[in-house]
Amino acid sequence: MHLTKDFTLEELTKSDVGLRFGLDNTPNDEQLSNLVALCECVLQPVRDHFGKAVKVNSGFRDLEVNVKVGGSKTSDHCKGMAADIEIPGVDNKELAQFILDSGMEFRQLILEFYTGIPDSGWVHVSYNPADNKKQVLTATKQNGKTVYLPGLVP
Repeated sequence: MHLTKDFTLEELTKSDVGLRFGLDNTPNDEQLSNLVALCECVLQPVRDHFGKAVKVNSGFRDLEVNVKVGGSKTSDHCKGMAADIEIPGVDNKELAQFILDSGMEFRQLILEFYTGIPDSGWVHVSYNPADNKKQVLTATKQNGKTVYLPGLVP
């Protein structure tokens, strides 16, 4: 099932962890609607801008799948509102900066575990039509713990 021209439900719900543990990772109608909005408002515009396939590392996560991957209890992934993405051949900081500068709406944009090496880390982006607060963060490890810094750094 296509959510937009270039994104399918299968790629937004694929979960190796879910498969490994035999967990159902099928969104309900509300979560599916949120996935469509995420694809229409963020992911497809990113794909159109770069003209390259967008790799979805993690999209929708059922609550059980989210627990198994160690996700936040309030994760937008569980609502169908978030995806962790990369574009092979595009620096993840450049990808995050494009989303920030593009004028598109988003709830949260996190450059996660980027080390300055172009393909390090990934970009988390979420879209919630009722709450697109445009929070921008960088996730990094400090003393073995994940720390969220404001803005896009380094």
